[in-house]
Parts: sequence; structure tokens; C-alpha cells
Amino acid sequence: MNEMFSIAGKVAVITGAGGVLGGSIAKSFIQQGARVVAIDIRRENLDARVKELTDLGGEAIGIVGNVLDRESLQQVADEIVARWGRIDILCNIAGGNVPGATLAEDQTIFDMKIADWEKVTQLNMNGTVYPSLVFGRVMADQRSGSIVNVSSMAAFSAITRVAGYSAAKTAVSNFTQWMAMEMAMKFGDKVRVNAIAPGFFIGDQNRAVLINPDGSLTERSKKVLAKTPMGRFGDITELNGAVQFLCSEAASFITGVVLPIDGGFSSFSGV
Repeated sequence: MNEMFSIAGKVAVITGAGGVLGGSIAKSFIQQGARVVAIDIRRENLDARVKELTDLGGEAIGIVGNVLDRESLQQVADEIVARWGRIDILCNIAGGNVPGATLAEDQTIFDMKIADWEKVTQLNMNGTVYPSLVFGRVMADQRSGSIVNVSSMAAFSAITRVAGYSAAKTAVSNFTQWMAMEMAMKFGDKVRVNAIAPGFFIGDQNRAVLINPDGSLTERSKKVLAKTPMGRFGDITELNGAVQFLCSEAASFITGVVLPIDGGFSSFSGV
């Protein structure tokens, strides 16, 4: 049974690996024996991450890449195949919200700048689509591989103030289902595409709207926890097991799924 959940020896590409979520998954993969290709647009973050991964005793390389630049991604794919011969896993972690695309409490949708809408939708939607096309082509050619995308609770129901992010993550959910169908029907049942939908985790991007300067919970946090049956925020490491499962043979008949990891948020009406 343990072998079914194993990802040891697999070549895993992780975009946004210099960030908190990408870094957590990368460290977990290294500890499970995978070979990690860390991709990030920020060289300093990337270098620090690769040192952290290799210090754990694993095989890891860092390559600067832009998820919105297909030529950049193709160069990365070619380098990986030349080095390790294959790509088994793609985790599309790069994404997140853009400060200007989050409405203040006293703003309406009509106050949002279109430039910020375009930034957040490009980053999250096309930042998932483009790597899937480039690295997914390698998987299609080898007739095996697993892609894991990142959706959101914002794709399940409307969450105030984050219109652009919500629209983009809804597109990610739909693209996950579409790509899963396409890969399975045209390239075989060994190529799978799924997504996780994290609930509420406190990170660098959302800390200011969830935690007051004095460390107390904001009103938004209180609303989140009131709709979360577990009554707490998640820890970023609580996503790692689900991602590994989706990339392993234990999930061999699972494709096109968007898996909530949310403490029950998506299942609870609030009443």
C-alpha cells in the first residue's frame, strides 16, 4: 500500500516554488524522494529555495522561468528532459491575488482598475494554462504524468472584494476538468489532471485582511471561521498530503477533480 502513495524518483516541476505554498510542496516532495525542479521568476527566492531543498539531502535544481512566457517555459522543459529524460509531475502553484485587484471595503466593482483585473486573471488563469501546455506536452508524448492545479474557495461561491481572483480561479477549475478530459481521451489513462482548492490559510498575501496589526482577528477572519466547521485556519503543510496523493498511483482513477482542503468551509451553509 505504501508503494501506491509513493512519488520517489519522480521528476516534479513546481512553479512558484520560491513562494510559501510552492516551497512547502517542494520540501515535502524532496522528503518523499522526488526530484524537484523549482521554477520561480525571482532569482533570489529561487536560490534560497534550492539551497533549502538540497540541504535536506534531495535532488533539486532551480530554473528561472516566467509562467506567462511560453518560450521561457519551453526552454525549461527542454533543459529538464535533457537532464532527467522525463517529467512526471507538474504542480502549477504560481499565482495568487494582486493587491490592486482587492477591493477596499468602501469600494465597489466599478472602482477596480482594469489593469489590476488583467494582472490577476493573467497570472492565475494563463499562469496555469501555459505551463500545462508546455510540460503537459512532454507528458502526452510519454503517455504518463500528473498535473495538479490550484483553485480556490472563491471558485465555489462568491467571496467579497476579490472579483478578479475569483473569476480566474473559477477558470482554473474549469480548465482542470477540460484538460483532464483532453489528456485522458487523446493520450491515455496514465495522464491525469486534477486541482486542489485550498480553504483559508494565513500567508503573506492575505495576512493584512485577516490579522490586525495587534495580532487580533479582523472581522473578515471572524466571518471565515464562523463558516468553517473546524473553526480554525489551515496550516500550509496540510495541503502536502493531498497533492502527493493526487500525483501517486493511489489516485490512478482520479482525474478532473477539484479537491477542497478547507476544514469544511465549502460544505457548510453557515446555518
